[in-house]
Amino acid sequence: MSTAVTSNARNTMAKLYRASEPDVLKPLLERAALDSDSRERVMGHALGLLADLRAAQSKGWVNQFLQEYRLNSSEGVALLSLAEAFLRVPDPETADLLIADKLGDADWRAHAGKSNSKLVNSATWGLVVGRVLVGEGATGPLRRLISRAGEPFVRQAVGAAMKMMGEIFVMGRTIDEAMKRMRRPENKGFTASFDMLGEAARTHADAQRYFQAYVGAVDAVGRDPAAGHSISVKLSALHPRYEVARWSECVPALTEMLEALAVQAASKGIALTVDAEESERLEMSLDIIGTVAGLPSLKGWDGFGMAVQAYGKRARPVIAWANGLDRVMNVRLVKGAYWDSEIKRTQVEGLADYPLFTRKAATDVSYLAVAKDMLAAENIRPAFASHNALTVATIMEWAGNSRDFEFQRLHGMGDGLYERLVQENGYHCRVYAPVGGHRDLLAYLVRRLLENGANSSFVHQLADERLTEGEILADPVAKIAAVGGKRHPSIPLPVDLFGAGGHRNSAGLDLSDVDTLTATVKVVNAPLSQGAFPREGGGPDSAQSADRATAREPEGLDPRLRGGTVSDAITRAHAAFPGWSRSPVEARAACLDRLADLLETHRDELIAICVQEAFKTIPDAIGEVREAVDFCRYYAQQARAKLQPIELPGPTGERNMLHIEGRGVWATIAPWNFPLAIFLGQTVAALVTGNAVVAKPAPQTPRIAARAVELAHEAGVPADVLVLVTGGPEVGAALTADARIQGVAFTGSTATARKIARALLEDDSRPIVPLIAETGGINAMIVDSTALPEQVVADVIASSFRSAGQRCSALRLLLVQEDIADGVIEMLSGAMDTLRIGRAGDPATDVGPVIDQAAYDRLMAYRARVASKTVKTLDVPADGLFVPPTLVRIGAIEDLNEEWFGPILHVATWEAGKLSETIARVNAKGYGLTMGLHSRIARAAEVIEAEAAVGNLYINRSMIGAVVGSQPFGGEGLSGTGPKAGGPRYLYRFCAERAVSVDTTSAGGNATLLSLDEGGI
Repeated sequence: MSTAVTSNARNTMAKLYRASEPDVLKPLLERAALDSDSRERVMGHALGLLADLRAAQSKGWVNQFLQEYRLNSSEGVALLSLAEAFLRVPDPETADLLIADKLGDADWRAHAGKSNSKLVNSATWGLVVGRVLVGEGATGPLRRLISRAGEPFVRQAVGAAMKMMGEIFVMGRTIDEAMKRMRRPENKGFTASFDMLGEAARTHADAQRYFQAYVGAVDAVGRDPAAGHSISVKLSALHPRYEVARWSECVPALTEMLEALAVQAASKGIALTVDAEESERLEMSLDIIGTVAGLPSLKGWDGFGMAVQAYGKRARPVIAWANGLDRVMNVRLVKGAYWDSEIKRTQVEGLADYPLFTRKAATDVSYLAVAKDMLAAENIRPAFASHNALTVATIMEWAGNSRDFEFQRLHGMGDGLYERLVQENGYHCRVYAPVGGHRDLLAYLVRRLLENGANSSFVHQLADERLTEGEILADPVAKIAAVGGKRHPSIPLPVDLFGAGGHRNSAGLDLSDVDTLTATVKVVNAPLSQGAFPREGGGPDSAQSADRATAREPEGLDPRLRGGTVSDAITRAHAAFPGWSRSPVEARAACLDRLADLLETHRDELIAICVQEAFKTIPDAIGEVREAVDFCRYYAQQARAKLQPIELPGPTGERNMLHIEGRGVWATIAPWNFPLAIFLGQTVAALVTGNAVVAKPAPQTPRIAARAVELAHEAGVPADVLVLVTGGPEVGAALTADARIQGVAFTGSTATARKIARALLEDDSRPIVPLIAETGGINAMIVDSTALPEQVVADVIASSFRSAGQRCSALRLLLVQEDIADGVIEMLSGAMDTLRIGRAGDPATDVGPVIDQAAYDRLMAYRARVASKTVKTLDVPADGLFVPPTLVRIGAIEDLNEEWFGPILHVATWEAGKLSETIARVNAKGYGLTMGLHSRIARAAEVIEAEAAVGNLYINRSMIGAVVGSQPFGGEGLSGTGPKAGGPRYLYRFCAERAVSVDTTSAGGNATLLSLDEGGI
């Protein structure tokens, strides 16, 4: 890592990154506080600005239209959703479906005549008529009359409206058009910072295209430097893998590109600012910015700058760092644009705390404190981006007569706030002006409208007529002080995600923190201590020896884990079952809770074994341990709640009880692809329900299973209640053939599940016992033309190639609407080029080796057979079991009839308007594990939910990573028996239900009836 970020600055930031909110806010409250005289002056200024804002909001049909259809209304959401998707839909049939979906259900008539603007009211009536034309079930003479011409008419009208909406928020389609627009009279006195629209690049080609757009923009703005305009740059648009794990690759590349742009801007005499992005990218961005800021070739140029997001807990030290760069830095202070996604990411990854504030008022406090620091900094030229009248008035108060700073606002928002300040009071305001085609505005537009339309935002509150001026201009310092700086009560810490009645969430590792990543890499690559199960074959990327399948019990196995023969193991478990079954549910659940804690205590060791034995990448290994922890805690919580005796209703004089008991000895047979999570998930479910267990891991991954069993024994599970047996198929066959086995939980191939099912039924003298089987699937994702290609590609890459495609849930068949197939395949191919194939223990690795030689040979033979249909494949290292990620184009859904358990993705197309038929063709294959849909049409989601015969359906997201308790996992048909692992009904399948009915009158009378009083008479 470069010295551009000093160790002192990094340490300061590290302490604040995920520190508790009250601790971070305490000094900010002191810094942001106003004395009573200042507060009075600020309120006076703010009331004047508020009046200007409201006056501007009442002018112009655009402002009034946006006020009428705010984001807290279903109609506002419908319009926003339509704007987000409509312009990218190429085919008229899907465009009509999208319009019908968004306009058809909303209550436009409720808005009729409500606005002061005749144009807004006219537009509302247009929406009312549009709903009549496209709404589901619309009938009558008018509907029939225009059935042939009406939908094209509505489509054209909506298209024109969406383009008009785009013009509101986008300054121009080209930089020249945007600069021309800035010369209009309404922009007199304002300058612009032009942002070339483009969210995060998915491919190197995207990144190069965005870079050239920035080069062109700098050249265009540089032709008139006297105009004072500048350029804003998003680093994520310049590299498709702008990630901490790819630091050594992306930081030098981005530094080089930013240097080129900065040198070009300096030569043209214009300013250039680096935009702020997600918190995990902060240190990378500072490293890049710091390096470029220190270049001798840029010495003396005062146009270099950066943006800082006040919602981040590290905002103040970032300002201190920027002030210490030994040069003047332009710093744009913004509230922050990724708040909701940062909250979700922290929760999903189970991190210690949030990197940002959970209350809008806390962000306002941070903004004010940081603004005060900026005004006092010697080497910072401040720019304050805000639409909040109170914030602006406070900065004016602190700045006094100084005008050596600027305000900033978003184009299309905040009209009226700055006009008088610029034209009459000598303040400078810059407009942040997006530039690009209307299709490119989508992600930007949605983020900005959501950000500014949220209930807590100033823009939203301004439009709420129920709020008084005092409420709108309430002091954020007083608000936060009143709650002691505490988090928002509706945003729990990730550990408490599942609520007071749920299980404690497992703890993750923040791999976006450089120190954490470095320490984790060191741990997972250290040689494992010589213990029970050394990995055969020499190393984590080597081929397995031929006798690996037998997995003979190695020397050095802990004596407590020696099961001996399969029969011996079952004998031990059978003898231990009665005592364990009689133990209280609470005692068994407590063992699971202790096991979960031990798993977290030994997390580093377990991650290392997963990486070195199962070839898991570091993020996948972390996820594996977390899932195992979640299974333990969830099933413990479920057992306490659901395994107690239940008293049932009945006639008087009778007591009816339902008892839930263990069945006996269960065999749990686990796969190698989730050798800890599934191994333990099946096993602890059987244990907590009162059963004894003989557990068999896959022959490829015995070591992680052995360590899990050791920890289970340490947690209090008796050694004979949980017995480990190891070996290949012959061991599994012996286990399931034993008549003392009272149930089998199996995860693996469909063929093996069939063999187990037959074995359980072949012996006529044997009891009929339950089989819980989870098998594989031909998992399809359906994509229509309303889907956002960038989002689709990101989810396809994760679903198909993460874990080298060796997940039960992995995407095998991508079905793209034919109207967009070429573009999606091109982007997907480019995104595949960014994948890194290599050692499992390398943090930059995306795709590691497959599990063993047999899997490698099978996959490579199949690739050879479909070579003529391959549209994309990648080079891989020569040494090791690396199967190249491969994209295969097939002619029809029916051409794929088998699951290929590796990084091979098949793609086919489907016709617009045939969603139900496409779902039926996938269902016809008989598998039913996972399915996905990418669409912005809500009715499409309803159709697939009603018609897809799958256990797990994923809409507008990836198809992997089911979370215990939130997304119970398991299939149907050829993909499994159910019930679903990690779900509320799973434990019951391990139980025997016993009803007991007692005649309480047998002693000679019904005491309950005889003792009744007179009922109040």
